[in-house]
Amino acid sequence: MTVEDEKGLGRILEGSAELLSKAKNAFEAVPVDQDWSSDNPAPRIARPRTIARPVEVSAPGTFSKNSIRTLRLEPTELSGWWLQRSDLPHSLPIKVSIRNVWTTGEIVSNIVLRSGSSHNYVRLVEHIIALKAGMDVDNLLIKLESGDPPLFNEGSKELVEAINSAGRQELDGKVRYFTVKERVSLLTPHNGLLQIDPVEEGNLALEIDCVRDFPNAIGQQRIRFVNNERSFLHGSTARTNSTARQKLLVTTFGKLFPESRNLGYNSKNVLIAGKRKYVNQPTHMHEGKSLEAAWHRAVLDLLAALALIDEGRFVGRIVDFKGGHYPDVEMVKLLHAYDLLVEV
Repeated sequence: MTVEDEKGLGRILEGSAELLSKAKNAFEAVPVDQDWSSDNPAPRIARPRTIARPVEVSAPGTFSKNSIRTLRLEPTELSGWWLQRSDLPHSLPIKVSIRNVWTTGEIVSNIVLRSGSSHNYVRLVEHIIALKAGMDVDNLLIKLESGDPPLFNEGSKELVEAINSAGRQELDGKVRYFTVKERVSLLTPHNGLLQIDPVEEGNLALEIDCVRDFPNAIGQQRIRFVNNERSFLHGSTARTNSTARQKLLVTTFGKLFPESRNLGYNSKNVLIAGKRKYVNQPTHMHEGKSLEAAWHRAVLDLLAALALIDEGRFVGRIVDFKGGHYPDVEMVKLLHAYDLLVEV
Protein backbone atom coordinates (compact mmCIF):
# COMPACT_ATOMS: atom_id res chain seq x y z
CA MET A 1 0.00 0.00 0.00
CA THR A 2 1.14 3.53 -0.71
CA VAL A 3 -0.04 7.01 0.05
CA GLU A 4 -0.63 9.22 -2.98
CA ASP A 5 -2.40 12.29 -1.61
CA GLU A 6 -0.99 14.62 -4.28
CA LYS A 7 -3.17 12.85 -6.86
CA GLY A 8 -6.20 12.86 -4.63
CA LEU A 9 -6.24 9.10 -4.24
CA GLY A 10 -5.74 8.87 -0.49
CA ARG A 11 -4.66 5.47 0.75
CA ILE A 12 -4.37 3.00 -2.12
CA LEU A 13 -5.70 -0.41 -1.14
CA GLU A 14 -5.32 -2.10 -4.52
CA GLY A 15 -3.85 -1.08 -7.88
CA SER A 16 -1.19 1.39 -8.99
CA ALA A 17 -1.30 5.16 -8.54
CA GLU A 18 -0.83 5.61 -12.29
CA LEU A 19 -3.85 3.50 -13.29
CA LEU A 20 -6.00 4.90 -10.48
CA SER A 21 -5.16 8.44 -11.53
CA LYS A 22 -6.19 7.66 -15.12
CA ALA A 23 -9.41 6.11 -13.89
CA LYS A 24 -10.19 9.17 -11.76
CA ASN A 25 -9.61 11.51 -14.68
CA ALA A 26 -11.89 9.39 -16.88
CA PHE A 27 -14.56 9.39 -14.17
CA GLU A 28 -14.45 13.16 -13.75
CA ALA A 29 -14.79 13.66 -17.51
CA VAL A 30 -18.23 11.99 -17.57
CA PRO A 31 -21.05 14.55 -17.33
CA VAL A 32 -23.68 14.12 -14.60
CA ASP A 33 -27.04 12.97 -16.00
CA GLN A 34 -29.13 13.12 -12.83
CA ASP A 35 -28.18 14.93 -9.63
CA TRP A 36 -30.07 14.34 -6.37
CA SER A 37 -27.07 15.17 -4.17
CA SER A 38 -28.81 18.18 -2.59
CA ASP A 39 -31.53 15.98 -1.03
CA ASN A 40 -31.71 15.53 2.71
CA PRO A 41 -30.12 12.30 3.94
CA ALA A 42 -32.08 9.54 5.60
CA PRO A 43 -33.04 10.59 9.14
CA ARG A 44 -30.79 9.40 11.93
CA ILE A 45 -32.26 6.45 13.80
CA ALA A 46 -31.20 6.07 17.42
CA ARG A 47 -32.64 2.66 18.31
CA PRO A 48 -32.52 -0.45 16.11
CA ARG A 49 -35.68 -1.49 14.30
CA THR A 50 -37.13 -4.72 13.03
CA ILE A 51 -40.40 -5.38 11.21
CA ALA A 52 -43.61 -5.51 13.22
CA ARG A 53 -45.00 -8.74 11.75
CA PRO A 54 -43.92 -11.58 9.45
CA VAL A 55 -44.49 -11.23 5.69
CA GLU A 56 -43.84 -13.46 2.69
CA VAL A 57 -42.95 -12.72 -0.91
CA SER A 58 -42.59 -15.22 -3.78
CA ALA A 59 -41.36 -15.35 -7.37
CA PRO A 60 -39.67 -17.85 -9.74
CA GLY A 61 -36.21 -18.90 -8.59
CA THR A 62 -33.13 -17.08 -9.80
CA PHE A 63 -31.27 -20.28 -10.62
CA SER A 64 -34.34 -22.54 -10.89
CA LYS A 65 -36.75 -20.64 -13.09
CA ASN A 66 -39.35 -23.44 -13.08
CA SER A 67 -39.73 -23.39 -9.28
CA ILE A 68 -41.42 -20.76 -7.13
CA ARG A 69 -39.21 -19.53 -4.30
CA THR A 70 -40.50 -17.81 -1.18
CA LEU A 71 -38.83 -15.48 1.29
CA ARG A 72 -40.40 -15.33 4.74
CA LEU A 73 -39.34 -12.19 6.59
CA GLU A 74 -39.64 -12.32 10.37
CA PRO A 75 -38.97 -9.90 13.25
CA THR A 76 -35.93 -10.72 15.36
CA GLU A 77 -33.94 -9.31 18.26
CA LEU A 78 -30.76 -10.76 16.77
CA SER A 79 -28.46 -7.92 15.75
CA GLY A 80 -28.22 -7.57 11.98
CA TRP A 81 -29.75 -9.44 9.05
CA TRP A 82 -29.81 -13.24 8.96
CA LEU A 83 -30.57 -15.85 6.28
CA GLN A 84 -31.92 -19.19 7.46
CA ARG A 85 -32.47 -22.16 5.16
CA SER A 86 -35.49 -24.12 6.39
CA ASP A 87 -34.41 -27.11 4.28
CA LEU A 88 -31.24 -27.40 6.42
CA PRO A 89 -32.71 -27.61 9.95
CA HIS A 90 -29.37 -28.44 11.59
CA SER A 91 -27.53 -25.45 10.09
CA LEU A 92 -27.19 -22.10 11.84
CA PRO A 93 -28.54 -18.91 10.24
CA ILE A 94 -26.09 -17.08 7.98
CA LYS A 95 -25.36 -13.56 9.17
CA VAL A 96 -25.14 -10.90 6.46
CA SER A 97 -21.48 -10.07 7.00
CA ILE A 98 -18.24 -9.69 5.07
CA ARG A 99 -17.01 -12.62 7.17
CA ASN A 100 -19.51 -14.94 5.46
CA VAL A 101 -18.90 -14.08 1.80
CA TRP A 102 -18.07 -17.27 -0.08
CA THR A 103 -17.68 -16.03 -3.65
CA THR A 104 -18.82 -13.36 -6.10
CA GLY A 105 -19.59 -15.85 -8.85
CA GLU A 106 -17.68 -17.08 -11.86
CA ILE A 107 -20.19 -17.45 -14.71
CA VAL A 108 -22.94 -15.34 -13.12
CA SER A 109 -21.60 -12.40 -11.11
CA ASN A 110 -23.33 -12.37 -7.73
CA ILE A 111 -22.63 -12.34 -4.00
CA VAL A 112 -22.88 -15.74 -2.33
CA LEU A 113 -23.02 -15.97 1.46
CA ARG A 114 -22.20 -19.14 3.36
CA SER A 115 -21.73 -20.22 6.97
CA GLY A 116 -20.34 -23.53 8.19
CA SER A 117 -21.07 -26.38 5.80
CA SER A 118 -20.61 -25.81 2.07
CA HIS A 119 -24.28 -26.78 1.71
CA ASN A 120 -25.39 -23.86 3.89
CA TYR A 121 -25.23 -21.03 1.34
CA VAL A 122 -27.52 -18.52 -0.39
CA ARG A 123 -26.75 -17.25 -3.88
CA LEU A 124 -27.41 -13.86 -5.46
CA VAL A 125 -28.16 -12.19 -2.14
CA GLU A 126 -27.25 -8.65 -3.24
CA HIS A 127 -30.75 -7.63 -4.29
CA ILE A 128 -32.02 -8.74 -0.89
CA ILE A 129 -29.34 -7.42 1.45
CA ALA A 130 -29.14 -4.02 -0.27
CA LEU A 131 -32.32 -3.26 1.64
CA LYS A 132 -30.34 -3.51 4.89
CA ALA A 133 -28.29 -0.48 3.82
CA GLY A 134 -31.15 1.36 2.16
CA MET A 135 -34.12 0.95 4.50
CA ASP A 136 -34.84 1.53 8.19
CA VAL A 137 -34.67 -2.14 9.26
CA ASP A 138 -31.59 -3.08 11.28
CA ASN A 139 -32.58 -6.59 12.45
CA LEU A 140 -34.30 -9.13 10.21
CA LEU A 141 -34.57 -12.92 9.89
CA ILE A 142 -35.13 -14.16 6.33
CA LYS A 143 -36.16 -17.77 5.89
CA LEU A 144 -35.68 -19.61 2.58
CA GLU A 145 -36.45 -23.18 1.55
CA SER A 146 -33.27 -23.38 -0.58
CA GLY A 147 -30.10 -21.50 -1.46
CA ASP A 148 -31.83 -20.05 -4.52
CA PRO A 149 -33.74 -16.79 -3.85
CA PRO A 150 -36.64 -15.51 -5.95
CA LEU A 151 -36.01 -13.22 -8.94
CA PHE A 152 -38.44 -10.31 -9.26
CA ASN A 153 -39.44 -8.52 -12.45
CA GLU A 154 -38.72 -5.01 -11.16
CA GLY A 155 -35.48 -5.17 -9.23
CA SER A 156 -36.42 -5.57 -5.57
CA LYS A 157 -39.70 -3.65 -5.71
CA GLU A 158 -41.85 -6.49 -4.36
CA LEU A 159 -39.47 -7.09 -1.48
CA VAL A 160 -39.41 -3.39 -0.56
CA GLU A 161 -43.21 -3.28 -0.62
CA ALA A 162 -43.41 -6.37 1.59
CA ILE A 163 -41.11 -4.85 4.21
CA ASN A 164 -43.01 -1.58 4.18
CA SER A 165 -46.32 -3.40 4.58
CA ALA A 166 -44.97 -5.18 7.69
CA GLY A 167 -44.51 -1.99 9.69
CA ARG A 168 -41.73 -1.43 12.25
CA GLN A 169 -41.01 -1.98 15.90
CA GLU A 170 -38.17 -0.47 17.90
CA LEU A 171 -35.80 -2.60 19.96
CA ASP A 172 -33.47 -1.94 22.87
CA GLY A 173 -29.95 -0.80 22.15
CA LYS A 174 -28.57 1.84 19.79
CA VAL A 175 -27.80 2.06 16.09
CA ARG A 176 -24.10 2.48 15.37
CA TYR A 177 -22.76 4.48 12.42
CA PHE A 178 -19.38 3.91 10.78
CA THR A 179 -17.25 5.68 8.21
CA VAL A 180 -13.68 5.35 6.91
CA LYS A 181 -10.78 6.88 8.82
CA GLU A 182 -9.35 8.42 5.65
CA ARG A 183 -9.87 8.50 1.88
CA VAL A 184 -9.26 5.07 0.35
CA SER A 185 -9.01 4.01 -3.30
CA LEU A 186 -9.16 0.69 -5.10
CA LEU A 187 -8.65 -0.19 -8.78
CA THR A 188 -11.40 -2.35 -10.28
CA PRO A 189 -10.67 -5.23 -12.70
CA HIS A 190 -11.74 -3.04 -15.66
CA ASN A 191 -9.40 -0.19 -14.70
CA GLY A 192 -12.12 1.67 -12.89
CA LEU A 193 -12.14 3.37 -9.51
CA LEU A 194 -13.84 2.70 -6.21
CA GLN A 195 -13.09 5.52 -3.77
CA ILE A 196 -14.53 6.25 -0.32
CA ASP A 197 -14.25 9.45 1.70
CA PRO A 198 -15.03 9.89 5.41
CA VAL A 199 -18.24 11.59 6.39
CA GLU A 200 -17.94 15.24 7.37
CA GLU A 201 -18.23 16.06 11.06
CA GLY A 202 -21.83 16.42 12.16
CA ASN A 203 -23.11 14.72 9.01
CA LEU A 204 -24.55 11.21 8.76
CA ALA A 205 -25.18 11.10 5.02
CA LEU A 206 -24.25 8.41 2.54
CA GLU A 207 -23.52 10.08 -0.79
CA ILE A 208 -22.92 8.14 -4.01
CA ASP A 209 -21.51 9.30 -7.35
CA CYS A 210 -21.85 6.40 -9.79
CA VAL A 211 -20.78 6.00 -13.42
CA ARG A 212 -21.60 3.15 -15.77
CA ASP A 213 -19.49 2.97 -18.93
CA PHE A 214 -20.23 0.28 -21.54
CA PRO A 215 -19.48 0.03 -25.28
CA ASN A 216 -23.14 -0.71 -26.07
CA ALA A 217 -26.57 0.88 -25.76
CA ILE A 218 -25.98 1.62 -22.05
CA GLY A 219 -23.06 3.89 -22.88
CA GLN A 220 -22.00 6.35 -20.20
CA GLN A 221 -24.41 7.13 -17.35
CA ARG A 222 -23.67 9.17 -14.25
CA ILE A 223 -25.91 9.74 -11.25
CA ARG A 224 -25.32 11.53 -7.95
CA PHE A 225 -27.58 11.10 -4.98
CA VAL A 226 -27.91 10.94 -1.22
CA ASN A 227 -29.15 7.65 0.18
CA ASN A 228 -32.67 8.34 1.44
CA GLU A 229 -36.18 7.04 0.92
CA ARG A 230 -36.66 8.73 -2.46
CA SER A 231 -33.41 7.58 -4.03
CA PHE A 232 -33.62 4.07 -2.61
CA LEU A 233 -37.19 3.47 -3.76
CA HIS A 234 -36.29 4.81 -7.20
CA GLY A 235 -33.21 2.63 -7.57
CA SER A 236 -34.76 -0.48 -6.04
CA THR A 237 -37.00 -0.97 -9.11
CA ALA A 238 -34.08 -0.98 -11.58
CA ARG A 239 -33.26 -4.32 -13.17
CA THR A 240 -29.85 -5.87 -13.58
CA ASN A 241 -28.46 -5.57 -17.09
CA SER A 242 -27.03 -7.99 -19.61
CA THR A 243 -25.70 -7.70 -23.13
CA ALA A 244 -27.58 -9.38 -25.93
CA ARG A 245 -24.51 -11.57 -26.46
CA GLN A 246 -24.46 -12.67 -22.81
CA LYS A 247 -28.16 -13.48 -22.96
CA LEU A 248 -27.59 -15.60 -26.07
CA LEU A 249 -24.66 -17.45 -24.49
CA VAL A 250 -26.64 -18.23 -21.34
CA THR A 251 -29.54 -19.66 -23.34
CA THR A 252 -27.24 -21.77 -25.57
CA PHE A 253 -23.82 -22.76 -24.22
CA GLY A 254 -24.97 -21.82 -20.72
CA LYS A 255 -27.14 -24.94 -20.65
CA LEU A 256 -23.93 -26.96 -20.28
CA PHE A 257 -23.18 -25.44 -16.86
CA PRO A 258 -25.20 -26.02 -13.65
CA GLU A 259 -24.75 -22.37 -12.59
CA SER A 260 -26.58 -21.02 -15.64
CA ARG A 261 -28.59 -23.99 -16.94
CA ASN A 262 -31.85 -22.95 -15.28
CA LEU A 263 -31.12 -19.26 -14.82
CA GLY A 264 -34.36 -17.32 -14.56
CA TYR A 265 -33.29 -14.19 -16.43
CA ASN A 266 -35.71 -13.10 -19.16
CA SER A 267 -36.76 -9.97 -21.05
CA LYS A 268 -39.00 -8.87 -18.17
CA ASN A 269 -36.59 -9.07 -15.25
CA VAL A 270 -33.33 -8.11 -17.02
CA LEU A 271 -32.43 -5.07 -19.11
CA ILE A 272 -30.84 -6.40 -22.31
CA ALA A 273 -28.49 -4.05 -24.14
CA GLY A 274 -27.57 -4.52 -27.78
CA LYS A 275 -24.69 -2.77 -29.50
CA ARG A 276 -26.69 0.32 -30.46
CA LYS A 277 -30.08 -0.08 -28.83
CA TYR A 278 -31.86 -1.99 -26.08
CA VAL A 279 -33.47 -5.31 -26.95
CA ASN A 280 -36.31 -4.65 -24.49
CA GLN A 281 -37.82 -1.50 -23.01
CA PRO A 282 -35.53 0.39 -20.59
CA THR A 283 -36.88 2.24 -17.55
CA HIS A 284 -35.69 5.09 -15.28
CA MET A 285 -35.85 7.61 -18.09
CA HIS A 286 -34.44 11.09 -17.44
CA GLU A 287 -34.46 13.74 -20.14
CA GLY A 288 -34.92 11.09 -22.80
CA LYS A 289 -32.12 8.82 -21.55
CA SER A 290 -32.43 5.59 -19.59
CA LEU A 291 -30.39 5.56 -16.38
CA GLU A 292 -31.63 2.15 -15.30
CA ALA A 293 -28.18 0.54 -15.39
CA ALA A 294 -26.67 3.24 -13.17
CA TRP A 295 -29.51 3.15 -10.65
CA HIS A 296 -29.38 -0.63 -10.38
CA ARG A 297 -25.63 -0.59 -9.91
CA ALA A 298 -25.66 2.14 -7.26
CA VAL A 299 -28.63 0.95 -5.20
CA LEU A 300 -28.98 -2.82 -5.58
CA ASP A 301 -25.31 -3.72 -6.06
CA LEU A 302 -23.15 -1.14 -4.27
CA LEU A 303 -25.42 -0.80 -1.22
CA ALA A 304 -25.39 -4.60 -0.92
CA ALA A 305 -21.65 -4.48 -0.30
CA LEU A 306 -22.11 -1.82 2.38
CA ALA A 307 -24.69 -4.09 4.02
CA LEU A 308 -21.82 -6.51 4.64
CA ILE A 309 -20.47 -4.07 7.24
CA ASP A 310 -22.40 -5.83 9.98
CA GLU A 311 -21.29 -3.63 12.87
CA GLY A 312 -23.75 -0.90 11.90
CA ARG A 313 -24.73 1.55 9.18
CA PHE A 314 -22.14 3.08 6.84
CA VAL A 315 -21.94 6.80 6.04
CA GLY A 316 -19.52 8.71 3.85
CA ARG A 317 -19.05 9.57 0.18
CA ILE A 318 -18.46 6.93 -2.50
CA VAL A 319 -17.18 7.30 -6.05
CA ASP A 320 -17.97 4.27 -8.20
CA PHE A 321 -16.56 4.03 -11.74
CA LYS A 322 -16.70 0.71 -13.64
CA GLY A 323 -17.38 -1.18 -10.43
CA GLY A 324 -18.73 -4.65 -9.79
CA HIS A 325 -19.39 -7.22 -7.07
CA TYR A 326 -15.79 -8.40 -6.80
CA PRO A 327 -14.20 -4.98 -6.13
CA ASP A 328 -17.12 -4.04 -3.85
CA VAL A 329 -16.54 -7.05 -1.64
CA GLU A 330 -12.77 -6.64 -1.85
CA MET A 331 -13.07 -3.05 -0.63
CA VAL A 332 -15.19 -4.01 2.39
CA LYS A 333 -12.81 -6.88 3.17
CA LEU A 334 -9.77 -4.57 3.10
CA LEU A 335 -11.50 -1.95 5.24
CA HIS A 336 -11.80 -4.61 7.93
CA ALA A 337 -8.38 -6.17 7.33
CA TYR A 338 -6.57 -2.82 7.77
CA ASP A 339 -8.83 -1.49 10.53
CA LEU A 340 -9.98 1.47 8.45
CA LEU A 341 -13.51 1.79 9.83
CA VAL A 342 -14.28 4.15 12.68
CA GLU A 343 -17.50 4.73 14.58
CA VAL A 344 -19.05 8.16 14.13
